[in-house]
Amino acid sequence: MRRWKTERCVGLHDPQVNEHHLQTSSLPQDGRLRLLSFNIQVGISTERYRHYLTRSWQHLLPTTGRAGNLQKIGDLLGDFDLVALQEADGGSLRSGFVNQVEYLAQLGAFPYWYQQLNRNLGRFAQHSNGVLSRLKPQLLEDHPLPGPSGRGAILVRFGEGDDALVVVMMHLALGSRTRARQLAYIRELIGGYRHQVLMGDMNTHASDLLEHSPLRDLGLIAPQAQATFPSWRPQRCLDHILLSPSLTLERFEVLAQPISDHLPVAVEIRLPDALAMDTLPVLS
Repeated sequence: MRRWKTERCVGLHDPQVNEHHLQTSSLPQDGRLRLLSFNIQVGISTERYRHYLTRSWQHLLPTTGRAGNLQKIGDLLGDFDLVALQEADGGSLRSGFVNQVEYLAQLGAFPYWYQQLNRNLGRFAQHSNGVLSRLKPQLLEDHPLPGPSGRGAILVRFGEGDDALVVVMMHLALGSRTRARQLAYIRELIGGYRHQVLMGDMNTHASDLLEHSPLRDLGLIAPQAQATFPSWRPQRCLDHILLSPSLTLERFEVLAQPISDHLPVAVEIRLPDALAMDTLPVLS
């Protein structure tokens, strides 16, 4: 495993590279890109509200069931090209010192991955977001979000110039005022790009994001309004993949996989001709 080289500055990072998966990367050649966003709740299976209390110890200590849940998540990933993970653990006591982002990258045979550490509690917890990709990003930026520490966004860019695709993966705050500040920050990040994807656990409904938030002037599309939380009886749509109008929606789905307390969201898009998959670099 190695890092590929780039000029380093504040917020600019290198994705980790799984060398032995570079030659096995298989991308569609028809201009389609398959996206998945999943809040994995550090591999904890929650099936009732009472489990937040009775299984709360699993947020601090390891459990034998966690490995099985991660394997189930890994089984989902093979069908996707770009994955956003929220509530992953970067390797601490509760995860058996397993970096869950790295582990899922291995399970899904992703050549490129990056872990964003948002709240470092030492050996007890490494609260993180993650990105897994079959495409090599031209740019990857790590952004702590405004408000109390512990929330972050990862920006990845594919392609160059006016035809570049920018994808921002995030886990937003619960409070509406802090969330508005975070979305204003993200709005500034993506304002210069024509092809935009926002994905993650946004902790609010699509109507709020598209009509009342700092994103409202972008003309973004929310393909699905199906509830994602709680996974055992979905009532609220908190997880989203938002698209700019320049990207063609092929299909979308909330996957009936109650592994976490959130359900995963999947979208397939068709890229503009200038961003056809065979023009984007895959191998190092």
